[in-house]
Amino acid sequence: MDFFLPIAGVSIDLPVIFFLSFAVGILSGLFGVGGGFLMTPFLIFLGIPPVYAVPNEANNILGTSISGSTTHYLKGTLDYKMGLMIVVGGAAGTIIGIYTFTYFQDIGKINIVISLSYMYILAIIGTLMLVQGVSEIDRARKKIVIRKKLHSHYWIHGLPLRMKFKKSKLYESAFTPIIIGLIVGFIAAIMGIGGAFILVPAMIYIIGMPTKLIPGTSLFVTIFVSAIVTVLHAFNYGTIDLILVTVLILGSILGVQFGQKLSEKVDSSEFKTILAILLLLVGIAIAYDTFFAEQVIKDISYDKTLTLGPLSQFVKDLSEDQPFFYGMFSIVLALSLGVGAAVIRHFFSKLVKKAQQS
Repeated sequence: MDFFLPIAGVSIDLPVIFFLSFAVGILSGLFGVGGGFLMTPFLIFLGIPPVYAVPNEANNILGTSISGSTTHYLKGTLDYKMGLMIVVGGAAGTIIGIYTFTYFQDIGKINIVISLSYMYILAIIGTLMLVQGVSEIDRARKKIVIRKKLHSHYWIHGLPLRMKFKKSKLYESAFTPIIIGLIVGFIAAIMGIGGAFILVPAMIYIIGMPTKLIPGTSLFVTIFVSAIVTVLHAFNYGTIDLILVTVLILGSILGVQFGQKLSEKVDSSEFKTILAILLLLVGIAIAYDTFFAEQVIKDISYDKTLTLGPLSQFVKDLSEDQPFFYGMFSIVLALSLGVGAAVIRHFFSKLVKKAQQS
């Protein structure tokens, strides 16, 4: 069932988008990392131009991050002070990333930059996850237990302006989380991803945070970074498509809730290996499209002269006549759906616990 997206200017099968978003959401909930590094390439493969795929997926990540962060807030597993320090760096990194995005867009190279970024990132992440997953399976079969250092010391730990983080029970330089946030924000602005695949390992091995606080704090940071990316893209380029975003958010939120429940019942080691192979395959597909199918991408025409339906016409007019309101509405939409999903899940969880106790 093809539907014309008035902002992106392409016809797309919305049920397919919903299904893919739901599937990626399950992976996000299962492994505790954002699905932007998978969903954005999928959108590009389906014919949505990269300059539209990036900001719309960022808006989607905003909704799912709010949903997950609200759940952790209700559980009390979130370090606000650490999160806010990372957000400071993330805001600066996002602004730098947007300027970089603008530069490459002005010279007509932004599509190739996005494709190459995904190709290299997916290759690196996929390889590392594959090695780790195979090693975990091998150790589990041989019943080998390896004790690792939880917190190694690097040059970043010698930076000044040390401060206490009571929730995490750490005494850390403020520049440590700020620098990490700077890198995450820059990548998020260019690639439309939350950056959890960088943030989570950094929190574990560089900052040394308690494991129980990492998922909630990571999602808390992602809320602000994704919101900034969404607002800047919406106001500067007008590339947010509310119809596409709504379908993405609904699919992702449902998938994340399902994935989180699934993660409580299954061993993720073998699934991690499968995910690593999937990432490598997506990276190869992007490499093929970039170097061998470039002419096909160039020949796609985005017909914006079609007669639009009432909903599409309303969205298009709103984005052109009220860009500020349109951009803010995309943020409010993500907030409402994200918080609503978390509250509903919390409500039903309490009902289930009461039923089990009685």
